[in-house]
Amino acid sequence: MATKWLLDPTHSEITFKVKHLMISNVKGEFTTFNAEIEAEDDTFANAKVSAIIDTDSIFTNNTDRDNHLKSADFFNAEANPKITFEATSLNGNVTGNLTINGITKPVTLDVDFGGINSDPWGNTKAGFSFEGKIKRSDFGLTWNEALETGGVMVSDEVKIAGELQFVKQ
Repeated sequence: MATKWLLDPTHSEITFKVKHLMISNVKGEFTTFNAEIEAEDDTFANAKVSAIIDTDSIFTNNTDRDNHLKSADFFNAEANPKITFEATSLNGNVTGNLTINGITKPVTLDVDFGGINSDPWGNTKAGFSFEGKIKRSDFGLTWNEALETGGVMVSDEVKIAGELQFVKQ
């Protein structure tokens, strides 16, 4: 019988970095998301993993940029309010189907299983870190501006990362 693990949102984060002006990375995050794992045992081998991110919760510490990212130029948050991930494999890394902007593509992310421990209130927790890269153009996020000096304003490659803590049910 599978055990369900639910996300502890107060001890979790999902972030991204994208190169701006071809010279430095700009960091952002999604502040509202949920995830769960169903696993046969505490090794999490071949566990089922799913996540839902609220597109409108994007935060880059700049309101104008956040609003542009929510617009039809990028995520089109009104028409595509959720980003979803459904794992197809969890064995040292996680492979699954990522849906952004209504487009689904397979992705593989590196995963580090931090282990299992109990908190002072008797809850059993499991921790995971993940990181990887995607091409935003694969998901129809193609807005850009050419720079006079060559290159573009926003890179196609996006680095994604997360720190996720789950509570055993």
